[in-house]
Amino acid sequence: MRHYEVIHPKTNLRVLSHYEIQQLRNASHGTHDLVRRCCYAVLSAGSLNDSYVEIEREYQDFNIEFQQENRGLVLRLINAPECAFVDGEIIRGIREQLFSVLRDVLYAQDSILRTHRFDLNDSDGITNAVFHMLRNADLLRGDRLPNLVVCWGGHSIPRHEYEYCKEVGYHIGLRGLDIGTGCGPGAMKGPMKGATIGHAKQHLRNGRYIGITEPGIIATEAPNPIVNELVILPDIEKRLEAFVRMAHGIVIFPGGPGTAEELLYLLGILSHPKNRDLPFPVVITGPKETEDYLRSIDSFIAETLGEEARSRYHLVIQDPEKVASLMKKGIQQVRDHRRKQNDAYYFNWSLHIEPVFQMPFDPTHDAMANLELSLDQPRHELAANLRRAFSGIVAGNVKAEGVKRVQEHGPYQLTGDAALMERMDALLETMVAHKRMKLNGEYTPCYRIKR
Repeated sequence: MRHYEVIHPKTNLRVLSHYEIQQLRNASHGTHDLVRRCCYAVLSAGSLNDSYVEIEREYQDFNIEFQQENRGLVLRLINAPECAFVDGEIIRGIREQLFSVLRDVLYAQDSILRTHRFDLNDSDGITNAVFHMLRNADLLRGDRLPNLVVCWGGHSIPRHEYEYCKEVGYHIGLRGLDIGTGCGPGAMKGPMKGATIGHAKQHLRNGRYIGITEPGIIATEAPNPIVNELVILPDIEKRLEAFVRMAHGIVIFPGGPGTAEELLYLLGILSHPKNRDLPFPVVITGPKETEDYLRSIDSFIAETLGEEARSRYHLVIQDPEKVASLMKKGIQQVRDHRRKQNDAYYFNWSLHIEPVFQMPFDPTHDAMANLELSLDQPRHELAANLRRAFSGIVAGNVKAEGVKRVQEHGPYQLTGDAALMERMDALLETMVAHKRMKLNGEYTPCYRIKR
């Protein structure tokens, strides 16, 4: 039996001309499966399932159609998940996220990627494209002082870690700081939930809980229900750039290869000579039970990227108040620096990002096998290649195309010099042992380390 729901926009895309609606309908024809997959993820918000195969099976009967009325755009949802509705009415937050998907996926595809409005082979062109997509999503607020703390961490975490993330978010919220995350569950939801309480105690009614994601991730990490501003960037590289351009400070909780990818991206950028004097507070933190795991990551950074990269962050164990205090103090330094430099508070134009961190990496088996994984190269280039290796592992774990490639061709092969491969193998084994690779069930590695 097929169930139909008709949805009108309340905020995003509420006022459109007939021409604009037709443009959206035309654009959706070329990206229908992408739009369908992202919309289903939003409608399934709250699900703890991160198995691509199971999610694929569940959403086969779901579809979405665009209709035009004189009063604007209408969506027709076919066999939408029941959890998105209460007494027959779609949950308001889910409705807004649903239209955010259409706004970002169709705008990016139609106005950024297809029209060649920006040169996406040029560093400045990529940064300008990211800026325009964030502005189109109304995330860039020129009337607010620096106060955005981006939190990274795993979606696959035990309860005590979730509670710790929530406690950190609470103390961040008490200090009037907003939260941005990858928008999923676990360490992405915890800080947001804690911050809502901190904001409520301070009677702050305009708290921002920003979710930044990309199509390959959103299908298996649906936005959590606390997100009140959602943006979807076209690929992981633009998503990462959006994080670091918008953030005034970053807190990193225990996570798996996705969190390692984010950390390597960030440290690779901050280690560049042009960014050495740029204030950018970073804290790696977790509860007491994660100390050994976090110290293994700390050691990996020191042994691969060196002490200079290690000096760019604080490692804090079991101290939520200290994390929040370090963020508040660091963000004040960011504010002072940008005021002196006449730089924007809402977008970090001064941050230098090398093209190697911006160009999309497609983790095919050949691309993964040909990564230059050697300690005998500039540290920012090593960080970029390590980032790509972990990005491929993320793809093989949870992204549709990556999962299919591993199923068809077997595990990715990673090759490099013996010393680096030994350290990387040890870190990945630690991630597996600490169950950082998968939320449910046993984990089958999508990679093999060759020395």
